[in-house]
Amino acid sequence: MTGYLPVVIFLGLIVGFAVVSLAAASLLRPSRPFAEKLVSYECGAEPVGDAWVQFPVGFYLVALLFIVFDALAVFLFPWVLALRGLGMWGIWTMMGFLSILSLGWFYAYRERILEWQ
Repeated sequence: MTGYLPVVIFLGLIVGFAVVSLAAASLLRPSRPFAEKLVSYECGAEPVGDAWVQFPVGFYLVALLFIVFDALAVFLFPWVLALRGLGMWGIWTMMGFLSILSLGWFYAYRERILEWQ
């Protein structure tokens, strides 16, 4: 148990800090009793209509494609820096990774996901 004593102390400090911070924030925050403070505000324009608007699926598909191809950039740049040490195994592994991403790109192109309407 003596080996875990610093961990338990640190965990207690973390929980104590969180509780004290939340309690201080709830005591020090400003009170907003006015209904005008609870209204949605956007660029000085009065809100019209319902706030729950359904977005077309194209927004989500483009976001998903961005995440997929952002993963390409995240893994490609460190691979280039470590290429000499990896040898042919590293090249073939990256070719497999790029081929999987290329399949995703061709699927998106075939399904016309990237065409904005």
